[in-house]
Amino acid sequence: MKEAVQIAEGNTATIYLQNDRVIKVFKEHLPSSEAVTEADKQKHAHACGLPVPKIYDVTKVNGKQAIVMAYIKGKTLGDLALENMEKAEDYMKLSIDIQCGIHDITTDSLEPMNEKLKRQIQSASLLEDRQKLALLRKLDRMNVENKLCHGDYHLFNLIQSDNDVTVIDWVDSSAGDPRADVYRTYLLYAGVSMEWAERYVKLACDRSGFSLDEVFQWAPIIAGARLSENVATENHERLKEIVERYVTS
Repeated sequence: MKEAVQIAEGNTATIYLQNDRVIKVFKEHLPSSEAVTEADKQKHAHACGLPVPKIYDVTKVNGKQAIVMAYIKGKTLGDLALENMEKAEDYMKLSIDIQCGIHDITTDSLEPMNEKLKRQIQSASLLEDRQKLALLRKLDRMNVENKLCHGDYHLFNLIQSDNDVTVIDWVDSSAGDPRADVYRTYLLYAGVSMEWAERYVKLACDRSGFSLDEVFQWAPIIAGARLSENVATENHERLKEIVERYVTS
């Protein structure tokens, strides 16, 4: 058996490859249920007929919680787009087609998005109490749906192998409003490239039939919730500005 080789590291986990399996080892600061929760969400997506890596085991590696899953050989659509910018819009359209397919699925098996967002807003230490109150009141007025939403959807979470595309990283998935999920993707792109963000949201609205206004109604809520994640590479000031523009409008 080959020795496990580290192939990636993120805010929540380190990824290793061993033979044809990926071992996702979670950071120690995370809740003890993190691996089980993520594995269950990925299994649910698989049960819905979506292309996701097969889960083999939830275990511990050197005392840290871990998930063992199938290795998907290929490149992310994000990497492919960067290698060939002339085809970037084609990859974006492909990703949106897949995202719309995810949003077509109704589910009662995941945490409701509104409950998740409420919990995140309440725990966001960078938000003032008046901002939290305004966001929670707006959230109470928002549409409640139970559509499958990925929660961290972007080109770098889609792996192309031959003619197949696999969707990875389901830990943030929930049952909620697809418009909120579209705005979340827009927000993630905007943190890297406004050009990609604007291109994405226009194509997503054209494909889904959503209006820009419907999508951007979620802006302060999703930005406020994002502040609870304490992502080191995130520009917290831009998120606070999005929230404050709503609160003072």
